[in-house]
Amino acid sequence: MIIDCHCHAGAGDGLTGPWDTRASLTAYLRRASAAGITHTNLFAAFHTDYAQANHAVARIVASRPRQFYGFAFVNAVRDRGRVHKLVERAVKHYGFVGIKVHRHEGRITREICDVARAFGLPVLYDVMGEVSACELLAREYPDVNFIIPHLASFAGDWRAHLGLIDQLVRHRNIHADTSGVQRFDLLVDAVGRAGARKILFGTDGPWLHPGVELAKIRALQLSIGEEQMILSRNFLRLIDGVVTQAKKASRRLAAVSATIAWEPETRDPWQRPAAAQEISGTCCG
Repeated sequence: MIIDCHCHAGAGDGLTGPWDTRASLTAYLRRASAAGITHTNLFAAFHTDYAQANHAVARIVASRPRQFYGFAFVNAVRDRGRVHKLVERAVKHYGFVGIKVHRHEGRITREICDVARAFGLPVLYDVMGEVSACELLAREYPDVNFIIPHLASFAGDWRAHLGLIDQLVRHRNIHADTSGVQRFDLLVDAVGRAGARKILFGTDGPWLHPGVELAKIRALQLSIGEEQMILSRNFLRLIDGVVTQAKKASRRLAAVSATIAWEPETRDPWQRPAAAQEISGTCCG
């Protein structure tokens, strides 16, 4: 069994770039099948209404329930005050097993983490290089599992990669996925220092080739047991505690006001903020 823990699906409602326009699975599924990938975890492309986007993903998951898993995408800013409602529907009605959050749309909040705790869900949070957030998440929510995609930076910021590796070693609830990692030696370092138990295979499909992403895992030349941890067992372990009845204590943030002024950003969400690029001297790829 090989599970891709990180793949987008469905249409976005923007026309900024691929990330908010459309995530077609046609070519991805053909390539994944050829590579031997048997299961895929799906979540929406960027969208301004994740109730609608998650429903669309749920229909795709329902079309192949033995092949697809689903995560509920939430916007930390726009969905403030309704995260519990969105996730509850996703878990109870769609059978989703996790939450997806992206720093591009806003920093992760206690509201999101409390809901994840209540339903026993892992959170896949793209920190866009802000690895300091992982320290806070690990300490404040030690009973919630976090998956940090791209080893913390799709842009290939080696400083972020190194920072996350240290957190993988120190915090049992911080994990990483391998999608889009360009610096192979840092992937080797992550597995060597933190152990295969802390790493999940992901592709960031459909935009990255699943076969190419899988080749990186094969190139690590791990034992069969370690490779299986990365390719499937870790994901299955992290979703094993999902419950459909939330703990009552988790509802305390459900009524938080959602009236926050917000303007969508139009830059590439995979790139670091310009200020951060200036400081580090790093350009994105």
